[in-house]
Amino acid sequence: MVIKQLSKPEIFKKKALQWASSLDVFCYLDSNNFTDNYSKFDCLIAAGVKDELATEAGSAFEKLEAFREKHTGWMTGFFGYDLKNETEDLTSSNSDHLDFPDLYFFVPEYLICIKANEVEIIGNDEARILGDIERQVIHIPSIRPVNDIRSRFNKAEYLEVIEKIRQHINRGDIYVTNFCQEFYAENAIIDPLAVFIKLNEVSPNPFSAFFKWNDRYIMCASPERFIAKRGDKLISQPIKGTAKRGENEAEDEAIKQELRNQTKEQQENVMIVDLVRNDLTKSAKPGSVRTEELFGIYSFNQLHQMISTVVCELKPDVSEVKAIKNAFPMGSMTGAPKISAMELMEQFERSKRGVYSGAIGYFSPDGDFDFNVVIRTLLYNQQNKYLSFQAGSAITFHADAEREYEECLLKVKAILEVLGQPISSPQSLH
Repeated sequence: MVIKQLSKPEIFKKKALQWASSLDVFCYLDSNNFTDNYSKFDCLIAAGVKDELATEAGSAFEKLEAFREKHTGWMTGFFGYDLKNETEDLTSSNSDHLDFPDLYFFVPEYLICIKANEVEIIGNDEARILGDIERQVIHIPSIRPVNDIRSRFNKAEYLEVIEKIRQHINRGDIYVTNFCQEFYAENAIIDPLAVFIKLNEVSPNPFSAFFKWNDRYIMCASPERFIAKRGDKLISQPIKGTAKRGENEAEDEAIKQELRNQTKEQQENVMIVDLVRNDLTKSAKPGSVRTEELFGIYSFNQLHQMISTVVCELKPDVSEVKAIKNAFPMGSMTGAPKISAMELMEQFERSKRGVYSGAIGYFSPDGDFDFNVVIRTLLYNQQNKYLSFQAGSAITFHADAEREYEECLLKVKAILEVLGQPISSPQSLH
């Protein structure tokens, strides 16, 4: 282990990311200097592979359980949304052009942890790795615009689906659901590192991640924590409620107040909080599940979000992996009742979600873990040049279809800007 004080941690972070990007597999987690009660570090980089697990839904959690028992140190990876087919009696038959595994975790050769002005490097020959990173000359290529970005739905089709979902809600099949649409580009040639760096500048969020798995990339600017473990405490922080940023401070404050007091947004949020409470109950000591914060308003570069925090004490006989499985997929990306909502969205959506609305994160040697919700994210298959990003919004009976459509566009605004396609007219995506 090597520990060093940094005079310019932000510069070192960029150099370390550039160094890691030359390897076949790495995971980069960046809090972008956001801190909360559960933050453990500012930046974590896992690079190189000592051992790995790549598998599809079926017995993926069981395999991960065995993998975790074998490797009790640092481990990073991702859960794909379609692991729902393992946790429940569900299927996925929509199109998938990205070809990620449903679950992938690896034990890193090198672990780089940055906190405040200190870096810790764990691995073989740490002094050499430190030197290799410090000698990096930062080079960020220009980003070529990605043209011909399309949506799986035109606006009329999207509005029509919302009406069908509302009919299901009216019949009592579901109360709320998260309906997602895919935006994509074929024959897209991008520099994933340059795109992620730009995305992280335009939309710096507390659960940002850059993941390289051979020729597949995840470029993530997530503001949402799915689930974390700190000691014997589980924490989940679902987001439900979105509003744009204002043009000035006064307008911005007015928009925040409107979001805080909007009945529809509160209804969405409390329904998902109830769902998360129910999910955590499966892992919790009796009577320990509680809502630590309800309807908190948090501001990010692109958006205001309504975030609640649900916590519990973990039962001693529930493993790390089991605690995650019990809550997966996260309620903010499914709906309520959970199984019915997932069944319906499989019918109405036109793309397999895959890594989108799954989770990226880490297990640490002390038994803690932390996983985000994969939203505001670009996915890229370099081999077939397929680029994809999705956006969803919560649909309730009182949902305004036009506003939900605009919310989806608002959520992909930063991604489109990075790709050289700022939204001048939503029609340009059809």
